[in-house]
Amino acid sequence: MAFELTEQIAKHLRDDEIVWLTTVTPSGRPAPRPVWFLWDGTAAVIYSLPAAAKLKHIAANDQVSLHFNCAPGGGDVVVISGRAEILSEAPPPSAVPGLLDKYLGAITAMGYTQEWYDSYNTAIRVTPERAWTIPA
Repeated sequence: MAFELTEQIAKHLRDDEIVWLTTVTPSGRPAPRPVWFLWDGTAAVIYSLPAAAKLKHIAANDQVSLHFNCAPGGGDVVVISGRAEILSEAPPPSAVPGLLDKYLGAITAMGYTQEWYDSYNTAIRVTPERAWTIPA
């Protein structure tokens, strides 16, 4: 089934601050990790430190999943599967429209600056292929 951007999925992509990115290790194990992201209308863009294991995983196997925290009691489940690509010519996170609007408060609350965030200088683009949901 092809990816369909439903209102439930769009709400998570628009409003959630964290998504769980799951890559696959070379030994075949799932490797989930919480990440910041920005939905650009067709894909989720995630920034990473350049030596992160997730980049090695994606280079070996571009199949990934994104899942959002569900509601208490298990409703409002959204899991997206798709393909990830590492973007070699991406601008720094602070130059991406909307990214600092979304995360500058969290960055400063942690005692960091946008320059710190720019050290996460490797972009990953996740293009959805399908989604699985349970309504709220």
